[in-house]
Amino acid sequence: MFGSTGRLGITGLASILVSMATWANAAPCLEVTLTGTQGGPPIFNGQAGAGTLVRYGDDSKNCSDVLLQFDAGRGTLQQLSKLKVPAGKINAVFLTHIHSDHTDGLADLMQIRWHFGSAGPKVDLVCNSDVKAKPGHVMSCSKLAEHLGDAYIASGEIAQRLVENKKRLPGGPSDLLNVATFDGTAQPQEVWRSGDVVVTAVASRHVAGHASYRVDTPAGSVVIGGDAGNDVPKPPRKSSTSASVERLAQGADIVVHSTIHPVMGPDMDSGFPPPVYFRQSTASDLGSMAQRAGVKILMLTHLIPPLGTKNQGPYKVPGGALTKEDYANAAKDAGFEGNVIVGTDLATTRLPSK
Repeated sequence: MFGSTGRLGITGLASILVSMATWANAAPCLEVTLTGTQGGPPIFNGQAGAGTLVRYGDDSKNCSDVLLQFDAGRGTLQQLSKLKVPAGKINAVFLTHIHSDHTDGLADLMQIRWHFGSAGPKVDLVCNSDVKAKPGHVMSCSKLAEHLGDAYIASGEIAQRLVENKKRLPGGPSDLLNVATFDGTAQPQEVWRSGDVVVTAVASRHVAGHASYRVDTPAGSVVIGGDAGNDVPKPPRKSSTSASVERLAQGADIVVHSTIHPVMGPDMDSGFPPPVYFRQSTASDLGSMAQRAGVKILMLTHLIPPLGTKNQGPYKVPGGALTKEDYANAAKDAGFEGNVIVGTDLATTRLPSK
């Protein structure tokens, strides 16, 4: 193996030693960052819209072999830039549902990819297939993708940019999306895979077509619940959390979930609309669910109300502004014994922890 001279050269020996050191130090890691924590359409204190970045890879490469964005609310692109994550490096975007506060940043993200990366690769857009809601309208991720650049096209911007650079795709940002839809079910199903990274999904109630996701990797697992609530739209019911999300979360390391504080309940004089309150999961019930599922870290996001405000949009917060402790205590008082991270923009947790 050492060649005809029977000895290993200094360069060859150094190369082997470096390779052995790299192998010895190599370890898979998973990093989860809340790219936006604003609860619903209101704007407060510059918070970005709902979104979660999941990064997986080798520790020596900053967990950046696979980059997955779950939801893309307003400001997602700016948040990714703060994390030094180029738009062109995102492998897939997963949408929990078609609400503007979860999708406003998608056009921005894809327009930048179109400007500077029309040669590809395309980004997978993974979401529930078209679903007809009870009032008769259709919630359609595929239509959102198809018409993502319509305003740019109608205004002439796409045509102007094509004059500047004919290598750009003629259909605008939609041409860079590879839409992969699935029919949501209560039982987990695989919806995306890349090497050691597997994403499964379940149907969950909030609006028609809502989905929750789980990412499994050799470094750990994370569940992104979105705005999921109980299948029963209002009391009487045992919990505000989703039974299908609880199944998805069994044994997960991390659960990222939108939450509403019980202080906004209809019996607390907030004025908050009961139907909207009942389609969210409370911080208390999420604590109980996470404990039952054996979860280690609960990341509360999409906070209703946001930290430090006396109002959620036009609705008052009874008793005044809430703190991180108010949210964390609600989960812990309900029995959760793990770590609670109360979401602020760019809050990050990593597995294994440093």
